[in-house]
Amino acid sequence: MVQKRDYYEVLGVDKNATEDQIKKAYRTIAIKYHPDRNPGNKEAEEKFKEAAEAYDVLHDPQKRQQYDQFGFDGPGAGGFGGFNATSMNMDDIFSMFGDIFGGRAGFEGFGGGRRGPQVHRGSDLRLKVKLSLQEIAHGVTKKFKVRKDITCSHCHGSGAEAGSTNEKCPTCHGSGVITHTTQSIFGMMQTQGVCPTCGGEGTVIKNKCKHCGGTGVEKGEEVVEIKIPAGVAEGMVVNVPGKGNAGHRKGVNGDIQVFIEEEDNDLFIRDDNNLIYNLLLDFPTAALGGDIEIPTIEGTRLKVKMEPGTQPGKTLRLRGKGLPSVQGYGHGNGDLVVNVSVYIPKTLSKDEKQAIEQFRQSDNFKGDAATKRSIFQRFKNYFN
Repeated sequence: MVQKRDYYEVLGVDKNATEDQIKKAYRTIAIKYHPDRNPGNKEAEEKFKEAAEAYDVLHDPQKRQQYDQFGFDGPGAGGFGGFNATSMNMDDIFSMFGDIFGGRAGFEGFGGGRRGPQVHRGSDLRLKVKLSLQEIAHGVTKKFKVRKDITCSHCHGSGAEAGSTNEKCPTCHGSGVITHTTQSIFGMMQTQGVCPTCGGEGTVIKNKCKHCGGTGVEKGEEVVEIKIPAGVAEGMVVNVPGKGNAGHRKGVNGDIQVFIEEEDNDLFIRDDNNLIYNLLLDFPTAALGGDIEIPTIEGTRLKVKMEPGTQPGKTLRLRGKGLPSVQGYGHGNGDLVVNVSVYIPKTLSKDEKQAIEQFRQSDNFKGDAATKRSIFQRFKNYFN
């Protein structure tokens, strides 16, 4: 069992802290460890829940008195009043404590109406990348130098000059929202919206950073390394979280959306996860049979035995020698499909002509009725 930390220690306040100090401390920690700001980070999630449990006790005068007197062993031990953040989901916590942030929704663009600290989110960036079939087959890591909004180097993202403090917003008086009242056919109607002065934060910066004008961001460059999984296809989008524009005033970074394009390949044609290779077989091998080599996307060559009398239009299927499925979509690799054509030379030497003239007289080279019907049906199907 994990040992609980003292609630005052969790929030970083002393035992004489006022209610406003406790509220401010919790808000700071909640923003820092907010799950939308730390996607997939279990440690941050636990710290977020720990802070919520500490705030639940210390902001309530009766629970705080019991805790100060008895600690964790007092009345309501094991979660004062039945509250135990570690066993609750995030939406429950947001709904319980959203009011300390002015009743506003959570992160802009996140959480489907979660309640909690409002944090600015940076915009997304879009990139295009053209990949070869070899890169698609194996997956690849690409590096890009991206022009984007980065954290201000002067104020480190706070938007304020050193030593400056925030003041309650004069427009919304700290609530972060403004109410509009209009007359309608149904009577007086009230609607709420984000305060345009403070952007929903409830506070304004007294002395804005002279470098960034109070936004907390500046224009800059960053080399971004993007891992593209094997098996992607033309038109797919790979999302890279947290690598887009920085959010204003220590907000959440946007994402980078990477749009996939494919380069043409000299050897293979892609058909979903299958690869098509058109083999031009010489006439002697088609007639007599023999071993040939088929190239693969891996760069190796596979030895394949052709049977005597191989006909044009024959198809070979090499299982599992195609492209892999994208992670989470399908299983295994596609196939390498080999379409056989027979090469007929356009020009012949005198000796070659004489040899073929001899073949012309042979009934075996004229084809039987079954073969002719098969060829006719193949062309009929093709044109239909």
